[in-house]
Amino acid sequence: MTIPDVVKRLLYLCDTVPLKIRQITDEDFSTPRAPGKWSKQQILGHLVDSATNNHHRFIRARMEPVPKIVYNSDDWVNAQHYQEMDRAQLLLFWEYYNRHLASIIPVITTEELLKKCDNGDAEPHTLQFLIEDYLRHLEHHLKQIMDL
Repeated sequence: MTIPDVVKRLLYLCDTVPLKIRQITDEDFSTPRAPGKWSKQQILGHLVDSATNNHHRFIRARMEPVPKIVYNSDDWVNAQHYQEMDRAQLLLFWEYYNRHLASIIPVITTEELLKKCDNGDAEPHTLQFLIEDYLRHLEHHLKQIMDL
């Protein structure tokens, strides 16, 4: 997958996903999928957290030698009380954060795409990998939200 492909897909998701999420009933959106699992609303909040942490990776890896940027997703979701947040606000935040990422990803140079960031895996990854992985992760969770 090329960087232009990632950006194109990210913008497509920003253009299409909000309407689909707005069509989900409040009950379906806020009910946990199973005991101990996140609701669709909490998954969307997790995607905001993912955008936030990846934003730091995409920028800091360009400026710092192998920054370490990790987070505990359950702790982040719980600390921010996404379950009680206004859906419209959360959805707008997700959309605009991803539009922002789509605007900064294309300015990362070919040389910078080879720089590495430690995201807690066994070995640090290149920015190229992290950008592609961000999209895979995003689409995985969007499928959970939209029951695809």
